[in-house]
Amino acid sequence: MMFRLESVDARQYRHKSKRVGWTMAALLLVFGLAFSQLLVQSFGSSFWLNALGVLLGLLATSLIFAWWRRRPDMAEVRYVTRLKQHLARVSAHLSTLRQASRQGDVRALDLLAFYHQGMAQLETLEGRTMDDDAERLAERLELRKQRQLHGLPEEVAGFDPAELDAFRRSEPRT
Repeated sequence: MMFRLESVDARQYRHKSKRVGWTMAALLLVFGLAFSQLLVQSFGSSFWLNALGVLLGLLATSLIFAWWRRRPDMAEVRYVTRLKQHLARVSAHLSTLRQASRQGDVRALDLLAFYHQGMAQLETLEGRTMDDDAERLAERLELRKQRQLHGLPEEVAGFDPAELDAFRRSEPRT
């Protein structure tokens, strides 16, 4: 299924992301303590009962988060999570993609373009800047030149995991 790059309000994303983080931490603390106290009062004091209480607290917090993240107001958080997952998949093959792009492989050029666009968007959304990374800036410039040379648009609309899978199957094994 195609993953499309979307426009996301960075301020709104950071606000929701912080809210989710603090809420989950508070829920874990409350549930962990509550379950631990309940188990200790019921069965006596034990390190293992306290650990089980924390584990049950983690499970309860995870279930609440699983329900909460499906809500429509969490769309930005879901989008960024999926973006990070796709970037991680592509980054696992960066060296091979870079080599194939130097040889003019259009599929590799598309995947690298997605990677750079996604990383730039992620930096913006999380309020970070990596513009002082000369190596990455040089790679972006080279990628832009390669895409122009092959008549490809500067940017891609998104990422199709099937393209990465097809690239992986066709890459030479060493």
